[in-house]
Amino acid sequence: MEFGRFGFVRSRSWLAISLVLLWGSDFKAWAQQDATSSPAGSTVPAVPVSQAAVPSGKNGESEKAAAGGASASSVTSANDNESPFKLGPGDLIEVSVYNVPELTTKARIGNSGDVYLPLIDYVHVGGLTVEEAQGLIQKRLEDGGFVRSSHVTIFLDESASQGVTIIGEVAKPGLYPALGQRKLYDMISAAGGFTTSAGRKVSIIRQHTEGGSITVNLPRNLADDLKDNIEILPGDTITVPKAPIIYVVGDVGRPAGLLVDNGSLTVLQALALAGGANKTAKLGGVRIIRKGPEGMTETKVPLKRMLEAKDPDINLQADDILFVPLSGARVAAGAGFNAAVAAASGVAILAAH
Repeated sequence: MEFGRFGFVRSRSWLAISLVLLWGSDFKAWAQQDATSSPAGSTVPAVPVSQAAVPSGKNGESEKAAAGGASASSVTSANDNESPFKLGPGDLIEVSVYNVPELTTKARIGNSGDVYLPLIDYVHVGGLTVEEAQGLIQKRLEDGGFVRSSHVTIFLDESASQGVTIIGEVAKPGLYPALGQRKLYDMISAAGGFTTSAGRKVSIIRQHTEGGSITVNLPRNLADDLKDNIEILPGDTITVPKAPIIYVVGDVGRPAGLLVDNGSLTVLQALALAGGANKTAKLGGVRIIRKGPEGMTETKVPLKRMLEAKDPDINLQADDILFVPLSGARVAAGAGFNAAVAAASGVAILAAH
């Protein structure tokens, strides 16, 4: 009986194995048939390698952290390419040594770029970045045997060498801090704006670059054009000159000195600003008096032809004098009339006596 039961169990096992093999072969054939019968161009999107490689859970978070660290390092390397901040004469720094509070010192860098520190005497830090100065002081402390494995930190309290100097025709000339990104218009505004005699041809002298000086022509209204609102760097010197003056004298409505703050000025423009020529003016005798390297020179101006648009207008230069004379015939007529009036007055006076 037991033998028969064992045979029955064994036959059932062989039957189950046969069914599994038969089902596996049918599934494989069906899969191959489905792959061959699928239309061209319809593909199942594959799982991206990056997604398949990232495990779930804590390991996935570690992979993300590693990727974030890589991006942070790339940003750091990009920032390293920028021009670093450098110490200079007049800067007030605070030097501290980790776990050695007795060596904490606040000192100002001298004109030679040296700063005096306890134990290690004078250290030349002018022209160095903060990181370079920290490394130099650490080396001096370790080489002298004062502190082993020292860690030095420098904090910049005041930066005299990294300020921006504004001189010339502004309301409040002086030295201004250049904290963060500053533009030319910002610095002019910080100095109180232009004076009434300021010119618009502003020059910027760069201290820490080899570019030398930069000259920009600003508009009368700064809000009209922002293309010359350039970035100002620490150590720059901004010079706002006095506007050139052109003088209009003679037989005109309002003789005056005219400020040229936005470019050039022509003869007709200057004459219009001076109130125009009077009726007694001699238009054929108008002259430009100009001071040159060889002294004063005179240039005749064909004002009549310029007013009739037969001759082009003439550009004036700084310190030019536009002279409009009085007509000679009218002067003589006026003098004769005055003499007659004086004679008549005299006769009347004598008759009264």
